[in-house]
Amino acid sequence: MKPFDVYPLQSITPIKALGCYVWDNKDNRYLDLYGGHAVISIGHAQPEFTQALTQQVTTMGFYSNSVQNPVQVALAKKLGELSGYEDYSLFMVNSGAEAIENAIKIASFHTGRKHIVSIKKGFHGRTSLAVAITDNPKISAPVNTVHPTTFIEMEDSSALETALATNEVAAVVIEGVQGIAGIYEPSSAFLNSIQTLCKTYGALFIADEIQSGYGRTGKFFAHQYADVKPDLITVAKGMGNGFPIGGVLINPSIQAYHGMLGTTFGGTHLGCAAGLAVLNVLESENLMANCNTTGNYLITELKSLEVKEVRGRGLMIGIEFSYPIKALRKILLEEHKIFTGVASNPNVLRILPPLSLSIEQAKFFLDSLKSAIIKVKQNETVSIN
Repeated sequence: MKPFDVYPLQSITPIKALGCYVWDNKDNRYLDLYGGHAVISIGHAQPEFTQALTQQVTTMGFYSNSVQNPVQVALAKKLGELSGYEDYSLFMVNSGAEAIENAIKIASFHTGRKHIVSIKKGFHGRTSLAVAITDNPKISAPVNTVHPTTFIEMEDSSALETALATNEVAAVVIEGVQGIAGIYEPSSAFLNSIQTLCKTYGALFIADEIQSGYGRTGKFFAHQYADVKPDLITVAKGMGNGFPIGGVLINPSIQAYHGMLGTTFGGTHLGCAAGLAVLNVLESENLMANCNTTGNYLITELKSLEVKEVRGRGLMIGIEFSYPIKALRKILLEEHKIFTGVASNPNVLRILPPLSLSIEQAKFFLDSLKSAIIKVKQNETVSIN
C-alpha cells in the first residue's frame, strides 16, 4: 500500500524545521514563504508551542466532549479576547472544511432555510457542503450538486439582493480574502452590503477566515478592516500552527441545543493546548504588528518590480505576472531554496509565510525574486531566438 496521491509532489523531503526555515534530508535549508498552505502561523517548532504540546500530551491528550475541558474553556476565552469577539461562542472541530460544514448547518438550523449564496472564484474546502459552495467544477462530484447554491460575482450587491429577496437563503458565505483564487480582497462597501442585506432578508453572514484569519492580514480577522461583524466566522489553518484544529465563532443571538452539533476529536485537550499556545505567542511576540511591518515592506518593494500587480495585506500576498510562474517558482525553489505557493490563476505567486518573518528574510526573498525574474526573461529570449 502507498499514500493516495492528491498533489503533484516536489522532489524534496523535509525532515526538520525551525522558525521560517525547513531542512530536507540532504541538509539543504529552505526559507518557507508558504507555511504549508498558510498553516504555520507562529513559526515551525516554536519553543512555547512545542513545550505546551509536550506538557499536555504527558498529562491528558484526549477525552470526549461529554466532560468539562478546562483547556477548551481557556482557549475560547483567549480567542475571544484577542479577536474582539468575547461575547461569541466557539464550536471546535478539526479542519477548515468541517468549520464551513458546521457553520452552514448552524445557519440552516437557525433560519429554517437551505439555500446558500457564495462568491465566484472562492474556495471553502473539499467536504460535501464545502465543495457545493466552492466555485470550482474540477472538485465537484455528482453528489455535491444536490446542495442549492447561488454564485455571484464579488462586489455585485445587486445580484446579492436579488438572491436574498427570494427569502430562501440561509446564509451568504465569503472569504475574508480569497486565497486560492490569487489574493482578492472584498471591498469594505461590499462586506457592509452583505451585512445589511442579510439582516434585511433574514439570512446569516458567514465570514470564512480559515486562511485570512489569525493575524494573517495584520488584523486578527481580515473582515475587521471593513468594520463588520459576521454572524458566524470559520477558523482553522493558522489556529493550530500545524496541529489539526478548527472552529466556528457563533453570534450570541444564535441558540444551540444538545444534539444539534457534535464532534469526536474537535476541541480535544491536546488540540486546545496547541491553539492556546498559538494565541499566547501571537500576543507575547507581537506577531500581528510584525506581520504588518514586514508585510508592508514586502508589498511596497514588490510593487517596484516588473510585475503586473501586487495584492494583499500583511503576509497574505499575491504577486501576479504577465506570464505563468511555473519556471519562476522552480528557480526560487531549486536555486534560491525558497518555498512559495501557487494559485488557481497560473500567473500568480502566493506568499503566506509564518507571521514571524523578518525584514532580513524578506530582503533575501526580494533579491532572489529579482534574480529569478531576470533568469526567466533570459531563458525566454534564448527560446525565442
